[in-house]
Amino acid sequence: MKILDWYIIKKFLGTFFFSIVLILSIAIVFDLTEKMDDFFEHQVPLKEIIFDYYLPFIPYYMNMFSSLFIFISVIFFTSKMASNSEIIAIQASGVSFHRMMVPYAFSATLLFVLAFWLGGWVIPRSSERMLNFTDKYVEHFTSDNARNIQLEVEPGTILYIESFQRRSNIGYRCAIEHFEGKSLISRITADRIYYDSLEYWHLDQYTQRTFTGLRESLERGLRKSITMPIVPDELFITAQQAQQMTTPELRHYMKRQIERGSGNVKAFEVEYHKRWASPLGAFIMTLLGVTMSCRRVRGGMGKNLGIGIVLTAGYILFSTVSTTFSVNNVMSPIMAAWLPNLVFLALSIPLYVRASR
Repeated sequence: MKILDWYIIKKFLGTFFFSIVLILSIAIVFDLTEKMDDFFEHQVPLKEIIFDYYLPFIPYYMNMFSSLFIFISVIFFTSKMASNSEIIAIQASGVSFHRMMVPYAFSATLLFVLAFWLGGWVIPRSSERMLNFTDKYVEHFTSDNARNIQLEVEPGTILYIESFQRRSNIGYRCAIEHFEGKSLISRITADRIYYDSLEYWHLDQYTQRTFTGLRESLERGLRKSITMPIVPDELFITAQQAQQMTTPELRHYMKRQIERGSGNVKAFEVEYHKRWASPLGAFIMTLLGVTMSCRRVRGGMGKNLGIGIVLTAGYILFSTVSTTFSVNNVMSPIMAAWLPNLVFLALSIPLYVRASR
């Protein structure tokens, strides 16, 4: 590392964190203005507003819009360097364009590690408090009732419940089928099922049919207790839960739900792949930002910033649209997470080749 490298690194990281403080401060003011009525209506304690909502708010939105912050920061200070003829002086001293990119790459690596750590471990824990606060005081998005539940609770055991209530842990009109290979060996139906504890479930007014070859035995009763490796919370799958899991927890949860045959795991798969794709966007946005702003052009910094804001808005919009397509089974989760990066990388490479010449 030379003096020039540290100069660019300080410019990069300093502008990045300054833009975060500036933009998030404005965002907090607007968000507080919008939600002030809800806070007064529910008489929310100030301590909860600060520590359960706005304290997690900062890393959550910082990570979400990190690509925007990186791109704008790179364009801002690189355009300023170009307008002050600093880049011309750097290259005139014998430093090649590729060598000048080293401190940019080093800074992007630091931001990649920071974003990966925040998105995989820190933000899931803090966003749990923020989402619970939002659900309690601002917008209720969790459901207390689930309908038409069908999943494989363990290999060869299929559970169906027509309706289930979270608060009472009671379900109505259920069926449990046991298979060996493709052969049905038993089927239990019940008017009511409820959860006790430690994976104990109780069936009321049940009927059990057991099949042995071509013979069938029938059993009826008022109550039957069974064990199933599932708890009521697993019957209520919402997309918001994906944001509250660390990366290892999310990977384990996805694997378990796919094995059970749950059809509502697309949002979890997209979230998992985005936790890898979004941090890598730091390199792509850095590359694109440098190649766009390293030359002194008519219109100066304002023109570059305007183009940069439009491109980052397109990147965020592209990412949102691809996620929606994936959840609606139009696009695979991997493609939805990586497509924005691939498109902007394809845009960056020819610009980089041109700038290096």
